[in-house]
Amino acid sequence: MCTSCSAMLADLALQDTSTALQRRLKRYTGPSLLLIDEVGYLSYDSQHGDLLFEVISKRHAEKSIVLTTNKVFKEWNEIFPSSSCVTALVDRLVHKTEIVQIAGKSYRAKEAEERAAAKAKVRASKRRRAKRKAKS
Repeated sequence: MCTSCSAMLADLALQDTSTALQRRLKRYTGPSLLLIDEVGYLSYDSQHGDLLFEVISKRHAEKSIVLTTNKVFKEWNEIFPSSSCVTALVDRLVHKTEIVQIAGKSYRAKEAEERAAAKAKVRASKRRRAKRKAKS
């Protein structure tokens, strides 16, 4: 299963009873692999931190998690500033973990540059054709 962190936490936070929350948690704790994308792009309150902890804790050491983030773990207090469980959350995430750091240019930025270059090439080509047409 693949989800953004914000979508998952919003979904869990919307559950209005503990029974509904436990049912919804199964959605995120059941799959053999859970990909949580974009952790760190938004900040959350302590309830959201607790909900992420609950998901990670229930999956810990039993099921795989792929997590993407733009923050190193020591900066996670910025993501969950009022959450007391950040240390325990990170502890569970790094236990039996392989961390892959990817350094480099964003693929979105690269694609945007390629699109801009292609558009510039088309505009230049149109200008050359218009000049040739004007000369004839």
